[in-house]
Amino acid sequence: MARLTGFLIMLIVASSLGVVASQHRARKLYAAVEREQQRTRQLEVEWDQLQLEQSTWAAHARVEKLAREKLSMRAPQPGQIVAIEERP
Repeated sequence: MARLTGFLIMLIVASSLGVVASQHRARKLYAAVEREQQRTRQLEVEWDQLQLEQSTWAAHARVEKLAREKLSMRAPQPGQIVAIEERP
């Protein structure tokens, strides 16, 4: 009977340690998920900012202004335009 009691006590202790270990691991994983979700939110904000910046830099009016001022470009005269039609 004493052996059975000792075995059951060891089984209870081992089970308790297993529960504690699994709870600790679950908390660590939950914290890691929270960190990654926060990082995801930060990256989404950065992505939105980069898209806004890209649209600003690529705005037609800005590109045209830079082409005229920095590259001395101008629109072609009507006689300089050649239209090429696509063949079916």
